Amino acid sequence: MAEASQASATGLRVARGADGIAVITIDRPQVHNALDWATMDAFAAAVRELGAELAADAGRDDGLRAVVVAGGGTRAFCAGGDQRALAGYESAADGERLADVMTEALAGLEALPVPVIAAINGYALGGGAEIALACDLRVVDAEVRFGLVQLRLGLTPGWGAGQRLLRLVGYGKALELFLAGERLGAAQLVALGLAAEAAPAGQALDAAMAWAARIAAADPDTVRAVKALLRAGVERPPAEAAAIERALFASSWAGEAHLAALRGFAEEPAR
Repeated sequence: MAEASQASATGLRVARGADGIAVITIDRPQVHNALDWATMDAFAAAVRELGAELAADAGRDDGLRAVVVAGGGTRAFCAGGDQRALAGYESAADGERLADVMTEALAGLEALPVPVIAAINGYALGGGAEIALACDLRVVDAEVRFGLVQLRLGLTPGWGAGQRLLRLVGYGKALELFLAGERLGAAQLVALGLAAEAAPAGQALDAAMAWAARIAAADPDTVRAVKALLRAGVERPPAEAAAIERALFASSWAGEAHLAALRGFAEEPAR
């Protein structure tokens, strides 16, 4: 996979492969991939760049098909904010800056028109869990420790995790998870529907890349349409979302992928 937009000093790597898969790696394993200011700014910039690239390559056969978000090494996805690096930033204005950067970044990640998959090895705590919840799918490993631990730090979620978790698991369970502040394992995450798959220890990235490869092999316009109609259901009133779904179906019905499938059926011998 070819690497692009590299800046090692920021602790972030972005790689794009010929297979249509982009991988964003938070690469600060010495602190369990915790985020300092430079890494947060770089993450936000990477998401903006991918959004612009996806807007420009819509319809291209060689365009991006899926995005994977991972942590460097095998011990952690992201342990949230780097508390040592953030020490001394104690004002409400500092908190507002922190919230603004990552809220915008995660909203942009969520809005990417292609599926985004979180590959979660080991720790995903606080802000790390918030990043994972902004992805469309989450693949975890057997040693995952996923924790919405903000309450233990005297904090509320600040990057949108409250609303995302509410949509994913409902009010009662979301409240329970935030108030308990426990670290959840792989079986719990799969049972809650927060993880699509549990891989062996250290192999979440491999499993996430397999998901991305399956997505990349599908018709890209249809994949984008499926994500768009589901996002409409999250973001818009029911009647409006239903209208968008009908319109996308009509468009896909006349699309080349469906017409090719019909030709394939017509060419099959009768049984």
